[in-house]
Amino acid sequence: MHIAVLHETGEVERRVAAMPETIRKLIALGATVAVEAGAGAAAGIADTDYEQAGARVADRAAVLAGAEIVLAVQAPEAATLAGAAPGAWVVAAFDPLRRRESVDGYAAAGLEALAMDLMPRITRAQSMDILSSQSNLAGYKAVLEAASAYGRAFPMMMTAAGTIPAARVFVMGVGVAGLQAIATARRLGAQVSATDVRSATKEQIQSLGAKPIFVEGVAGIEGEGAGGYAGETSEAYRAAQAELVAGHIARQDIVITTALIPGRPAPRLVTDAQIATMRPGSVIVDLAVEAGGNVEGAVAGEVVQRHGVTIIGHRNMASRLAADASALFARNLYNFLSAFWDKEAGRPVLDAEIGDAIRLTRGGQVVNPRLQS
Repeated sequence: MHIAVLHETGEVERRVAAMPETIRKLIALGATVAVEAGAGAAAGIADTDYEQAGARVADRAAVLAGAEIVLAVQAPEAATLAGAAPGAWVVAAFDPLRRRESVDGYAAAGLEALAMDLMPRITRAQSMDILSSQSNLAGYKAVLEAASAYGRAFPMMMTAAGTIPAARVFVMGVGVAGLQAIATARRLGAQVSATDVRSATKEQIQSLGAKPIFVEGVAGIEGEGAGGYAGETSEAYRAAQAELVAGHIARQDIVITTALIPGRPAPRLVTDAQIATMRPGSVIVDLAVEAGGNVEGAVAGEVVQRHGVTIIGHRNMASRLAADASALFARNLYNFLSAFWDKEAGRPVLDAEIGDAIRLTRGGQVVNPRLQS
């Protein structure tokens, strides 16, 4: 079984899909591994580190030649994978609901696309969940980016010259990224509040020492939501939430938004009128900016000013912590491959529960139910 690890070509992508640690483990399973030259450079991993782990380092064409499994962070276009074995697995993040044409290209090329970003949120797949591992780092980094852009201190400081009040941080969307943002802001000494449409998150917010800001009297989404994600809420709930947030956001110094709905544009949580009520010098970080954005006026890949408020719209926030993000991503991929590795077959063999959930293409066809409906 020949496994190829590619150099990422995305403009703001600094991660790599395998680490020397995971390469050693893949070789121990019986695979041979080839790594494209320079693949780990942006994450601080030299080609010699891969070679010492037992991998062969070469150019892209040589790495792909006969590859039966291709590992990447962001799935490349199928046309760039010439030389891979017929029916080769491509294991990566595909964002298939927004990149349907790319998926069709994989079908036409006869490759088997496995979207790790569609991994079901079930107990046995937790160690394979790239969205959770990367969102955790993104939530942490979002707070650090906000702290850097904010012209004041986060914790309350009592000095001989007077007292500096603690910064007030409001986290909107309490998934993995939101929970880490709450925890990080609390560790930095801020006063933290948070909101979400899912009722189950109220206790999670309180457990981290933050204040929950929830709509009362209008039903949102009960429990954790489908697959751990929020979905669409009623018009009445959205109106009540907008009114509640408008009053609260005007008193905040930092706002971190993280809300995503799979397969749909990110919900609009913060309007331009609400931004105008914030104190000049305040900071907003929109982690959903690549999916359309939670914040009116946020621009993907840019830091902009509106009404004296800094709006940070960095793409690919996790990639700003390239070494740690790569380490977690690589372990997710190794955990996935090793969990299904069949020693007799000398390769991984997927079961129906996970295989059907993440498989996008097979035998020249698009086979994932979520893309066929």
